[in-house]
Amino acid sequence: MWYHKPVINEELLQSLPNLKIVASSGVGIDHLDLNLLSSYGVKLSNTPFIVSTDTADMGMALMLASARRLVEGYQMAVSPDTEYFPAAWLGDEVSGATLGIVGMGTIGYKVAERAKAFEMKILYHNRNQRNKEEESAVGAMYCKKIDHLLQQSDFVLLSVNLTPQTHKLIGKRELELMKPTATLINISRGLVVDQDALVEALQNKVIKAAALDVTYPEPLPR
Repeated sequence: MWYHKPVINEELLQSLPNLKIVASSGVGIDHLDLNLLSSYGVKLSNTPFIVSTDTADMGMALMLASARRLVEGYQMAVSPDTEYFPAAWLGDEVSGATLGIVGMGTIGYKVAERAKAFEMKILYHNRNQRNKEEESAVGAMYCKKIDHLLQQSDFVLLSVNLTPQTHKLIGKRELELMKPTATLINISRGLVVDQDALVEALQNKVIKAAALDVTYPEPLPR
């Protein structure tokens, strides 16, 4: 499979009686019906870690672009209507800010390694706490409760798998716990965030900004 194609449904499985394995590119498997595959005796493989470094880079790029308002600055720079650049558009400092990472797996940890170089204070929430050596290497502090991370972070970065437990993990309640000056960064899956609640939070200035690598659906209607 490449870019979720072909779609693996019952019709396809019935048409391929000798099918033994579905090999899906990428790490995510939330687009597949595992019970259906299992019922046909078909095995599944994916490509874990293949884009971990690239996704961590994207997380940092989104954080820097949102903090320094690069997209808006570009629009101002190329607009024929721009006559001057207001100092208020310079954005916020990343160095020294607090980054909260929700999901400290391979990608989350790689983001922490990058954030350490920016002298950020790093908090993380995960199903399991990392060992002391791993925490010390990036200067990360464990938050057993996600609420504590949300309340303290200047940037909240989501790096979790999409599961029934993480579906709409960030909703109205969680957004209201965040600082009004905070930015939400999502490099996991669109459905990890309640998108309607996010739009409302941005419109009402509950949080400052969102930087999204993923949405639901993808792409969004124009």
